[in-house]
Amino acid sequence: MSDKNIKGLINTVESFGSVDGPGVRYIVFLQGCQMRCKYCHNPETWALEGGKSMTAEEVFKQAYRYRNYWKSNGGITVSGGEALLQIDFVIELFRLAKEKGVHTTLDTSGNPFTTEEPFFSKFNELMEVTDLFMLDIKHIDNDKHKELTGCVNSNILQMAKYLSDNNKAMWIRHVLVPGYTDDEESLRRLSEFVKTLKTVERFEVLPYHTLGIVKYEEMGIKYRLSDVKPPSKEEIERANNILCTAEYTGYLK
Repeated sequence: MSDKNIKGLINTVESFGSVDGPGVRYIVFLQGCQMRCKYCHNPETWALEGGKSMTAEEVFKQAYRYRNYWKSNGGITVSGGEALLQIDFVIELFRLAKEKGVHTTLDTSGNPFTTEEPFFSKFNELMEVTDLFMLDIKHIDNDKHKELTGCVNSNILQMAKYLSDNNKAMWIRHVLVPGYTDDEESLRRLSEFVKTLKTVERFEVLPYHTLGIVKYEEMGIKYRLSDVKPPSKEEIERANNILCTAEYTGYLK
């Protein structure tokens, strides 16, 4: 049963996003994440409490004011933190969006995914109202993924396969962190895995950056990759070549 008054915890919003989905996006960043990625640049979203409490209807009405900028391929993106931790809220927000014909994108790391109930039934509901899933695969190796993020990746890869099997459009993202996610064997394994997915429309390498360090200092949290420098242009090109990202043609309407 739908409930447009269901509330979500909102960290921030961005009115004119251009990289988190096709076209111009209204991006809702939700509060809360269970992973602790060593390179995370949004540590302020980790806490499961906090943020601004808003109903799905309030968020949608606020976003819909920008519809003239979306044109034919823009819309609403929900990100985080980890959006799947507030799956009931996302379902309702996207349901309201689809009633108005608005394109919906979910930006997720897939960490909460499970085939256990009640989550699995809710995830199937979510698929019905989500046009595009943007899945960030942190590392293809389970042990290295756990060392990097604090969590395993088996359920994340399971989610990617489930989306593919159910014909849901995906963009795959991979953050290139020198010394952590850029070894050739891992990149080749990731490339082979993504090639098994039938519905990947874009495969992107996101270069590691250090723009979030100041947040760690402000929050009194030790930044664990202080000695790591962003990848060079050559390192990024090498990763793109190994991952065969050019074979994916971008968003297809």
